[in-house]
Amino acid sequence: MAKHEPVILGIETSCDDTSAGVVQGSSKILSNIISSQVKIHSEFGGVVPELASRSHLENIYIVIEEALKQAALKLEAIDGIAVTYGPGLVGSLLVGIEVAKSLSYVYKKPLLKVNHLEGHIFSSLFMEKNIKFPFIALIVSGGHTELVKVSAFGRYSIIGQTRDDAVGEVFDKVAKLLELGYPGGPEVEKLAARASFEIKFPEAVMKDGSFDFSFSGLKTAVRNYKHNNLDIDNNSLCSGFQQAVIAALLNKTFKVALKNNIKRLVLGGGVIANKTICEAFVKKAKKEGLDLFIPTGKLCTDNGAMIALAGYHKYLKKQFCELDLNADPGLTL
Repeated sequence: MAKHEPVILGIETSCDDTSAGVVQGSSKILSNIISSQVKIHSEFGGVVPELASRSHLENIYIVIEEALKQAALKLEAIDGIAVTYGPGLVGSLLVGIEVAKSLSYVYKKPLLKVNHLEGHIFSSLFMEKNIKFPFIALIVSGGHTELVKVSAFGRYSIIGQTRDDAVGEVFDKVAKLLELGYPGGPEVEKLAARASFEIKFPEAVMKDGSFDFSFSGLKTAVRNYKHNNLDIDNNSLCSGFQQAVIAALLNKTFKVALKNNIKRLVLGGGVIANKTICEAFVKKAKKEGLDLFIPTGKLCTDNGAMIALAGYHKYLKKQFCELDLNADPGLTL
Protein backbone atom coordinates (compact mmCIF):
# COMPACT_ATOMS: atom_id res chain seq x y z
CA MET A 1 0.00 0.00 0.00
CA ALA A 2 1.38 3.42 -0.99
CA LYS A 3 2.38 5.71 1.84
CA HIS A 4 -0.05 8.56 2.43
CA GLU A 5 1.47 11.95 1.66
CA PRO A 6 0.14 14.58 4.09
CA VAL A 7 -2.31 17.09 2.63
CA ILE A 8 -1.97 20.64 3.94
CA LEU A 9 -4.32 23.61 3.60
CA GLY A 10 -2.39 26.89 3.45
CA ILE A 11 -3.94 30.28 4.27
CA GLU A 12 -2.23 33.55 3.29
CA THR A 13 -3.54 37.02 4.24
CA SER A 14 -0.38 38.97 5.05
CA CYS A 15 -1.14 41.99 2.86
CA ASP A 16 -3.75 42.54 0.15
CA ASP A 17 -4.20 39.11 -1.43
CA THR A 18 -6.61 36.65 0.14
CA SER A 19 -5.36 33.19 -0.74
CA ALA A 20 -5.81 29.53 0.12
CA GLY A 21 -4.07 26.55 -1.40
CA VAL A 22 -4.03 22.80 -0.90
CA VAL A 23 -0.78 20.88 -1.31
CA GLN A 24 -0.11 17.16 -1.08
CA GLY A 25 3.41 16.17 -0.16
CA SER A 26 6.35 18.29 -1.18
CA SER A 27 5.41 19.16 -4.75
CA LYS A 28 1.80 18.46 -5.72
CA ILE A 29 -0.44 21.55 -5.85
CA LEU A 30 -4.08 20.49 -5.68
CA SER A 31 -5.35 24.08 -5.73
CA ASN A 32 -4.10 27.63 -5.33
CA ILE A 33 -6.80 30.32 -5.18
CA ILE A 34 -5.96 34.02 -4.98
CA SER A 35 -8.41 36.89 -4.58
CA SER A 36 -6.72 40.16 -5.50
CA GLN A 37 -7.59 43.55 -3.98
CA VAL A 38 -5.87 45.64 -6.68
CA LYS A 39 -9.11 47.34 -7.76
CA ILE A 40 -9.86 48.35 -4.16
CA HIS A 41 -6.48 49.96 -3.51
CA SER A 42 -5.66 51.35 -6.97
CA GLU A 43 -7.51 54.63 -6.44
CA PHE A 44 -5.35 55.29 -3.37
CA GLY A 45 -2.04 54.47 -5.07
CA GLY A 46 -1.19 51.82 -2.47
CA VAL A 47 -2.57 49.38 0.07
CA VAL A 48 -4.91 50.84 2.70
CA PRO A 49 -4.59 48.50 5.74
CA GLU A 50 -8.16 48.90 7.03
CA LEU A 51 -9.66 48.24 3.60
CA ALA A 52 -7.36 45.24 3.17
CA SER A 53 -8.48 43.57 6.39
CA ARG A 54 -12.16 44.22 5.61
CA SER A 55 -11.76 42.62 2.19
CA HIS A 56 -10.06 39.59 3.75
CA LEU A 57 -13.04 39.19 6.09
CA GLU A 58 -15.42 39.25 3.14
CA ASN A 59 -13.48 36.78 1.01
CA ILE A 60 -11.56 34.37 3.24
CA TYR A 61 -14.22 31.66 3.55
CA ILE A 62 -15.13 31.93 -0.14
CA VAL A 63 -11.47 31.45 -1.10
CA ILE A 64 -11.00 28.47 1.24
CA GLU A 65 -14.19 26.84 -0.02
CA GLU A 66 -13.04 27.25 -3.63
CA ALA A 67 -9.58 25.86 -2.81
CA LEU A 68 -11.13 22.75 -1.26
CA LYS A 69 -13.57 22.42 -4.15
CA GLN A 70 -10.78 22.50 -6.75
CA ALA A 71 -8.78 20.01 -4.70
CA ALA A 72 -11.89 17.78 -4.55
CA LEU A 73 -11.48 17.45 -0.79
CA LYS A 74 -13.41 18.22 2.37
CA LEU A 75 -11.79 19.68 5.46
CA GLU A 76 -12.06 16.30 7.17
CA ALA A 77 -9.49 14.97 4.68
CA ILE A 78 -6.92 17.69 5.40
CA ASP A 79 -3.99 16.62 7.61
CA GLY A 80 -2.90 20.07 8.77
CA ILE A 81 -3.72 23.77 8.48
CA ALA A 82 -0.87 26.20 7.81
CA VAL A 83 -1.26 29.95 8.13
CA THR A 84 0.94 33.01 7.72
CA TYR A 85 1.46 34.71 11.10
CA GLY A 86 3.97 37.35 9.99
CA PRO A 87 5.44 39.53 8.73
CA GLY A 88 2.72 41.72 7.26
CA LEU A 89 -0.18 44.03 8.11
CA VAL A 90 -1.46 43.12 11.56
CA GLY A 91 -5.16 43.43 10.67
CA SER A 92 -4.75 41.31 7.56
CA LEU A 93 -2.71 38.66 9.36
CA LEU A 94 -5.27 38.34 12.13
CA VAL A 95 -8.05 37.47 9.69
CA GLY A 96 -6.16 34.46 8.36
CA ILE A 97 -4.93 33.41 11.80
CA GLU A 98 -8.36 33.49 13.46
CA VAL A 99 -9.95 31.51 10.62
CA ALA A 100 -7.13 28.94 10.71
CA LYS A 101 -7.45 28.58 14.48
CA SER A 102 -11.22 28.12 14.21
CA LEU A 103 -10.89 25.42 11.56
CA SER A 104 -8.12 23.72 13.53
CA TYR A 105 -10.30 23.61 16.65
CA VAL A 106 -13.53 22.50 14.98
CA TYR A 107 -11.98 19.84 12.73
CA LYS A 108 -9.24 18.83 15.21
CA LYS A 109 -6.43 19.41 12.75
CA PRO A 110 -2.84 20.41 13.68
CA LEU A 111 -2.15 24.14 13.35
CA LEU A 112 1.10 25.16 11.64
CA LYS A 113 2.44 28.71 11.82
CA VAL A 114 4.45 29.85 8.81
CA ASN A 115 6.73 32.82 8.25
CA HIS A 116 5.58 34.52 5.05
CA LEU A 117 9.18 34.77 3.83
CA GLU A 118 9.64 31.00 4.16
CA GLY A 119 6.85 30.58 1.66
CA HIS A 120 8.63 32.77 -0.90
CA ILE A 121 11.96 31.02 -0.30
CA PHE A 122 10.59 27.56 -1.02
CA SER A 123 8.14 28.37 -3.84
CA SER A 124 10.69 27.14 -6.37
CA LEU A 125 10.49 23.65 -4.90
CA PHE A 126 7.24 23.23 -6.79
CA MET A 127 9.18 23.71 -10.02
CA GLU A 128 12.35 21.83 -9.14
CA LYS A 129 12.58 19.08 -6.49
CA ASN A 130 16.37 18.81 -6.58
CA ILE A 131 17.37 22.13 -5.03
CA LYS A 132 20.16 21.18 -2.66
CA PHE A 133 21.14 23.00 0.52
CA PRO A 134 22.76 25.38 1.09
CA PHE A 135 21.53 28.04 -1.33
CA ILE A 136 21.24 31.82 -1.48
CA ALA A 137 17.70 33.19 -1.65
CA LEU A 138 16.83 36.67 -2.87
CA ILE A 139 13.35 37.73 -1.74
CA VAL A 140 12.03 40.78 -3.58
CA SER A 141 8.46 41.92 -3.03
CA GLY A 142 6.37 44.92 -2.10
CA GLY A 143 7.52 44.78 1.51
CA HIS A 144 10.79 42.87 1.42
CA THR A 145 14.23 42.86 -0.14
CA GLU A 146 16.41 40.29 1.60
CA LEU A 147 19.41 38.12 0.81
CA VAL A 148 19.30 34.93 2.84
CA LYS A 149 21.63 31.96 3.20
CA VAL A 150 19.40 28.90 3.52
CA SER A 151 21.24 25.98 5.13
CA ALA A 152 18.16 23.78 5.67
CA PHE A 153 14.44 24.08 6.36
CA GLY A 154 14.24 26.43 9.32
CA ARG A 155 17.93 27.41 9.23
CA TYR A 156 18.36 30.90 7.77
CA SER A 157 20.97 33.63 7.94
CA ILE A 158 20.06 37.10 6.68
CA ILE A 159 23.11 38.44 4.86
CA GLY A 160 21.66 41.61 3.37
CA GLN A 161 18.43 43.58 3.37
CA THR A 162 17.05 46.97 2.41
CA ARG A 163 17.56 49.77 4.90
CA ASP A 164 14.61 51.75 3.58
CA ASP A 165 12.23 51.01 0.69
CA ALA A 166 11.73 47.46 -0.57
CA VAL A 167 12.07 46.88 -4.32
CA GLY A 168 8.33 46.52 -4.94
CA GLU A 169 7.65 49.55 -2.80
CA VAL A 170 10.05 51.77 -4.72
CA PHE A 171 8.56 50.57 -8.04
CA ASP A 172 5.15 51.69 -6.77
CA LYS A 173 6.48 55.03 -5.53
CA VAL A 174 8.22 55.82 -8.82
CA ALA A 175 5.06 54.83 -10.70
CA LYS A 176 3.03 57.18 -8.49
CA LEU A 177 5.55 59.96 -9.09
CA LEU A 178 5.14 59.48 -12.84
CA GLU A 179 1.34 59.09 -12.51
CA LEU A 180 1.34 55.57 -13.95
CA GLY A 181 -1.16 54.03 -11.56
CA TYR A 182 -1.08 51.14 -9.08
CA PRO A 183 0.43 48.58 -8.92
CA GLY A 184 3.48 50.26 -10.39
CA GLY A 185 5.75 47.35 -11.25
CA PRO A 186 4.02 46.14 -14.43
CA GLU A 187 3.58 49.71 -15.74
CA VAL A 188 7.21 50.64 -15.13
CA GLU A 189 8.42 47.50 -16.91
CA LYS A 190 6.08 48.12 -19.85
CA LEU A 191 7.25 51.70 -20.36
CA ALA A 192 10.91 50.76 -19.87
CA ALA A 193 10.66 48.36 -22.81
CA ARG A 194 9.68 51.29 -25.07
CA ALA A 195 12.61 53.55 -24.15
CA SER A 196 14.68 54.96 -27.00
CA PHE A 197 17.55 55.75 -24.63
CA GLU A 198 18.41 55.07 -21.01
CA ILE A 199 19.19 57.53 -18.23
CA LYS A 200 22.07 56.47 -15.99
CA PHE A 201 20.97 56.49 -12.35
CA PRO A 202 23.23 55.56 -9.41
CA GLU A 203 23.23 51.93 -8.32
CA ALA A 204 21.02 51.41 -5.26
CA VAL A 205 23.53 49.84 -2.88
CA MET A 206 25.26 50.71 0.38
CA LYS A 207 28.92 51.64 0.03
CA ASP A 208 29.91 50.60 3.55
CA GLY A 209 31.02 47.11 2.57
CA SER A 210 27.76 45.48 3.68
CA PHE A 211 25.41 43.51 1.48
CA ASP A 212 22.48 45.78 2.33
CA PHE A 213 20.45 47.78 -0.17
CA SER A 214 19.11 51.33 -0.15
CA PHE A 215 16.52 52.39 -2.71
CA SER A 216 15.24 55.68 -1.29
CA GLY A 217 18.09 57.62 -2.92
CA LEU A 218 17.27 56.12 -6.31
CA LYS A 219 13.64 57.22 -5.92
CA THR A 220 14.83 60.73 -5.11
CA ALA A 221 17.17 60.72 -8.12
CA VAL A 222 14.26 59.89 -10.43
CA ARG A 223 12.14 62.66 -8.91
CA ASN A 224 14.93 65.23 -9.23
CA TYR A 225 15.69 64.26 -12.82
CA LYS A 226 12.02 64.60 -13.71
CA HIS A 227 11.84 68.00 -11.99
CA ASN A 228 14.93 69.29 -13.81
CA ASN A 229 14.04 67.84 -17.20
CA LEU A 230 10.32 68.43 -17.66
CA ASP A 231 10.38 67.37 -21.30
CA ILE A 232 11.89 63.94 -20.57
CA ASP A 233 9.65 61.01 -21.48
CA ASN A 234 8.60 58.49 -18.85
CA ASN A 235 9.88 55.59 -20.94
CA SER A 236 13.49 56.67 -20.49
CA LEU A 237 12.99 57.40 -16.79
CA CYS A 238 11.46 53.97 -16.22
CA SER A 239 14.23 52.25 -18.16
CA GLY A 240 17.01 54.00 -16.25
CA PHE A 241 15.32 53.38 -12.92
CA GLN A 242 14.68 49.70 -13.63
CA GLN A 243 18.25 49.10 -14.79
CA ALA A 244 19.61 50.71 -11.61
CA VAL A 245 17.47 48.34 -9.53
CA ILE A 246 18.61 45.34 -11.56
CA ALA A 247 22.28 46.35 -11.24
CA ALA A 248 21.95 46.54 -7.44
CA LEU A 249 20.21 43.18 -7.17
CA LEU A 250 22.65 41.42 -9.49
CA ASN A 251 25.74 42.95 -7.90
CA LYS A 252 24.89 42.07 -4.30
CA THR A 253 23.34 38.66 -4.96
CA PHE A 254 26.23 37.26 -6.98
CA LYS A 255 28.82 38.74 -4.61
CA VAL A 256 27.09 36.98 -1.71
CA ALA A 257 27.06 33.68 -3.60
CA LEU A 258 30.75 34.04 -4.48
CA LYS A 259 31.79 34.99 -0.95
CA ASN A 260 29.93 32.00 0.51
CA ASN A 261 31.10 29.65 -2.28
CA ILE A 262 27.49 28.68 -3.04
CA LYS A 263 26.49 27.76 -6.59
CA ARG A 264 22.70 27.79 -6.16
CA LEU A 265 20.45 30.85 -6.25
CA VAL A 266 16.70 30.95 -5.55
CA LEU A 267 14.52 33.96 -6.37
CA GLY A 268 11.17 34.62 -4.71
CA GLY A 269 8.56 37.32 -4.22
CA GLY A 270 6.13 39.28 -6.37
CA VAL A 271 8.80 41.40 -8.07
CA ILE A 272 10.11 38.22 -9.70
CA ALA A 273 7.09 38.46 -12.02
CA ASN A 274 9.14 41.21 -13.74
CA LYS A 275 10.49 39.41 -16.82
CA THR A 276 13.28 41.94 -17.37
CA ILE A 277 14.68 41.26 -13.91
CA CYS A 278 14.42 37.49 -14.39
CA GLU A 279 16.14 37.63 -17.79
CA ALA A 280 19.02 39.60 -16.29
CA PHE A 281 19.47 36.96 -13.56
CA VAL A 282 19.28 34.10 -16.05
CA LYS A 283 21.97 35.71 -18.22
CA LYS A 284 24.24 36.46 -15.26
CA ALA A 285 23.81 33.00 -13.71
CA LYS A 286 24.72 31.35 -17.01
CA LYS A 287 27.81 33.52 -17.31
CA GLU A 288 28.93 32.78 -13.73
CA GLY A 289 28.06 29.07 -13.85
CA LEU A 290 25.45 29.18 -11.08
CA ASP A 291 22.22 27.19 -10.87
CA LEU A 292 19.23 29.52 -10.77
CA PHE A 293 15.71 28.61 -9.61
CA ILE A 294 12.74 30.91 -10.27
CA PRO A 295 9.07 30.25 -9.42
CA THR A 296 6.56 31.05 -12.15
CA GLY A 297 3.06 32.49 -12.41
CA LYS A 298 1.04 32.64 -9.20
CA LEU A 299 3.92 31.17 -7.22
CA CYS A 300 5.79 34.50 -7.44
CA THR A 301 3.06 36.45 -5.69
CA ASP A 302 1.60 35.92 -2.22
CA ASN A 303 -0.26 32.61 -2.36
CA GLY A 304 -1.67 29.88 -0.16
CA ALA A 305 0.18 27.03 -1.87
CA MET A 306 3.58 28.32 -0.78
CA ILE A 307 2.33 28.57 2.82
CA ALA A 308 0.97 25.02 2.59
CA LEU A 309 4.36 23.77 1.32
CA ALA A 310 6.25 25.40 4.19
CA GLY A 311 3.58 24.00 6.52
CA TYR A 312 4.10 20.51 5.07
CA HIS A 313 7.76 20.51 6.14
CA LYS A 314 6.76 21.71 9.62
CA TYR A 315 4.13 18.97 9.73
CA LEU A 316 6.78 16.32 9.05
CA LYS A 317 8.77 17.65 12.04
CA LYS A 318 5.59 17.84 14.17
CA GLN A 319 6.16 21.57 14.68
CA PHE A 320 2.56 22.25 15.65
CA CYS A 321 1.44 25.38 17.49
CA GLU A 322 -1.25 26.14 20.05
CA LEU A 323 -4.53 27.96 19.54
CA ASP A 324 -3.17 31.08 21.29
CA LEU A 325 -1.20 31.90 18.10
CA ASN A 326 -1.07 35.64 17.46
CA ALA A 327 0.07 37.85 14.59
CA ASP A 328 3.68 39.03 14.48
CA PRO A 329 3.74 41.87 11.90
CA GLY A 330 7.47 42.50 12.36
CA LEU A 331 8.51 38.86 12.22
CA THR A 332 11.97 38.10 10.79
CA LEU A 333 13.53 34.86 9.60
